[in-house]
Amino acid sequence: MIGHRFTADSVSRALDLVGERWSLLILRETFFGVRRYGEFARNLAIPRPTLSARLKTLVDAGVLERVDPVPEYVLTAAGRDLFGAVVTLMQWGDQHLAGPEGPPILLRHHDCGEIAGTFVACAHCGGAITTDRVTPEPGPGFR
Repeated sequence: MIGHRFTADSVSRALDLVGERWSLLILRETFFGVRRYGEFARNLAIPRPTLSARLKTLVDAGVLERVDPVPEYVLTAAGRDLFGAVVTLMQWGDQHLAGPEGPPILLRHHDCGEIAGTFVACAHCGGAITTDRVTPEPGPGFR
């Protein structure tokens, strides 16, 4: 078994980019259709210098793309790939942190019409990935 200390592991790199509160909230807004600077500022009540800095970071990292002439921020493929992580985090908060009135947002799945619930599954067999069903091992980038 690998020790718990990694250098340059993917979780640390991802958190360096999107682990800050405002970055995740900006991503949440883009997943639900927000594109313009003013909409982000209004919806999030975020200080404008912070918003500008976070948008620049997300654009520079290739998570968002700034599209002109009227500046809009759209998700790139890398940004869209974060949807599952944000939804899983949202649903964890719904389960463990929501008040007695329940979750504030539900996601209806277009394919089946039901309220969507996420889980992490193996792409090969479809089985659930849980802490007791996987073993970490060195990958090609392990140091």
